Amino acid sequence: MERVTSVEEVRQTLGASRREGKTVALVPTMGALHDGHIALVRAACKRADFVVVSIFVNPTQFGPGEDFEAYPRDIPHDIELLAAEGVEVVFTPGVEAMYPAGSDTIVEPGTMAMLWEGEVRPGHFTGMLTVVAKLLNVVTPDLAFFGEKDFQQLVLVRKMVRDLDFGVQVVGVPIVRDRSGLALSSRNAYLTDVERAAAIVLSHTLDEVRRIADEGERDALTLARFMAEEIEMESLARLDHAAIVDPLTLEQLEVLDRPARAIVAARFGRARLIDNAPILPPIRGMTAPAAEEAKWSTPA
Repeated sequence: MERVTSVEEVRQTLGASRREGKTVALVPTMGALHDGHIALVRAACKRADFVVVSIFVNPTQFGPGEDFEAYPRDIPHDIELLAAEGVEVVFTPGVEAMYPAGSDTIVEPGTMAMLWEGEVRPGHFTGMLTVVAKLLNVVTPDLAFFGEKDFQQLVLVRKMVRDLDFGVQVVGVPIVRDRSGLALSSRNAYLTDVERAAAIVLSHTLDEVRRIADEGERDALTLARFMAEEIEMESLARLDHAAIVDPLTLEQLEVLDRPARAIVAARFGRARLIDNAPILPPIRGMTAPAAEEAKWSTPA
């Protein structure tokens, strides 16, 4: 595995693979790698001949008072994990490499970025999409892999790729959870043992709302209220939002008449955690997973 730190090195390293016609995949990360990231890497290795993983804690997607300085970083350990998975290149640029002096062009994500996470974290998606666009332009991958845990991010990346005609297929990878059901996240490192036990309320609530929907409840607002009430009963949770949304537009649904996503966000001490799950009512002539995949498909 080769570690590179500059845009020029990435392009030089990829040159031979391009000439040989190899399929290239990109896995963008902010490091502090865990099993959720490794699931992305393994999915990329199955689908591509040459895998690039980027590690860059992007300052432009952190707002004032957020945890940019405290965000966990352990590049030597990350590199060790990636080498064991057979990754060809790890790209670890500094801020100056990604944002040279005078850089001020950004990606404006549009109205969808003002919903949910965007309302709580103004400017976050502008910074995220800008750095993703830069990484896609640097690596020019055939495939790019993102986790479904950051569901709104995945939707917005897919929309940007469609709207701006990037020649890449965006692949979503299912959430990886620990034995308790807690979705894996680098920010889980902030949790105390007591807070970690409390945070399980997120995944348990999602399981319950799926069960209720499977039993026939079709009032999406009722389901959303149920989620909010369940999470707020946990004394250590400070709820930001709980909703049932359309998986393409992120708009809150009133009736569960199509594949949907249940999304939640709450704070537990220093950690702000997000989670989600598909809510898939039966669709005539098509299995529920196939129906959602049809709505989510992104052409290469």
